[in-house]
Amino acid sequence: MDRLNLHVTASSTTLVPSSVHAALLDLAWRLAMQAEFDALQANDTWTLVPRPPGVNLVTGKWVFRHKFKSDGSLDRYKARWVLRGFTQRPSIDYGETFSPVVKPATIRMVLTLALSRSWPIHQLDVKNAFLHGTLTETVYCA
Repeated sequence: MDRLNLHVTASSTTLVPSSVHAALLDLAWRLAMQAEFDALQANDTWTLVPRPPGVNLVTGKWVFRHKFKSDGSLDRYKARWVLRGFTQRPSIDYGETFSPVVKPATIRMVLTLALSRSWPIHQLDVKNAFLHGTLTETVYCA
């Protein structure tokens, strides 16, 4: 029986930065931040506007992670710009929250069907998938 090594060490990687200032000191993290910024720009995620008086301003922050391959080796540095959603107000900054996801039972059923019929199975990753949604509300962020 094959066993997976779920123990990951970060000996050949830099530490995950605890601040933007720390991340900017490391070229690998700066490149990860630039890739995230470029994806946000390419997807027309926002429009730069002057802040209207009296609007709720949702703040954001950088989140940093190491991504590892299945063998435990470093795959890449990942930086994401996220908004602090807990500062949003219902019916003002958002109407409803919904994220379409596939249930694990559905995945198992499809994989079982594919296996029983000898269908090929392929994996794909949609980078920045969350950017492909459309907001109906105007959200002001900094």
